Amino acid sequence: MIAFVSGPVAALAPDAAVVEVGGIGMAVQCSPGTLSGLRVGQQARLATSLVVREDSLTLYGFADDDERQTFELLQTASGVGPRLAQAMLAVHSPDALRRAFAAGDEKALTAVPGIGKKGAQKLLLELKDRLGKPVGSAGPAAAPAAAGWRDQLHAALVGLGYAAREADEAVEAVVPKAEAVAADGGQPQVGQLLRAALQTLNRAR
Repeated sequence: MIAFVSGPVAALAPDAAVVEVGGIGMAVQCSPGTLSGLRVGQQARLATSLVVREDSLTLYGFADDDERQTFELLQTASGVGPRLAQAMLAVHSPDALRRAFAAGDEKALTAVPGIGKKGAQKLLLELKDRLGKPVGSAGPAAAPAAAGWRDQLHAALVGLGYAAREADEAVEAVVPKAEAVAADGGQPQVGQLLRAALQTLNRAR
């Protein structure tokens, strides 16, 4: 079990990072929120979960141990694989998921691509008591995204299964939110913008 990787970031892609560990480049699948906090050439420490399949070994990376543990707990439900678990964490923080399951919030779960109403009901039954109680903390703020937040957000939406046209529309829908952040002297955060974009797509269904 690889519990974490630590080292300089060698490369970034829309859904993965390469972290140099002892002279070896470790490819780590990450959510947009996690990727937005990484910079090429800077040191990073990612909690990881190794998913073993007959034809592949895939390492998934997370900003902290809470995300990693939630990722693994989500997969204890039938029909939830690593991709869907990661999509759930792309839309909701671990504590937001705990609140959703504690409250039986179907709407929060159906905001995740790939989860319909029946799927949400099934997940609520299976996972309600497994994730634990909300801790009441939003966790550490995500690092500011680079100026290319539009491209990062678009790539994240396409990676979650949306058509390019839908991704374009969702990106445009959150432009005012991003501009408001910039007007206050901040930088748009891809993780937050992704959640807002997914909400607009969910309403459009």
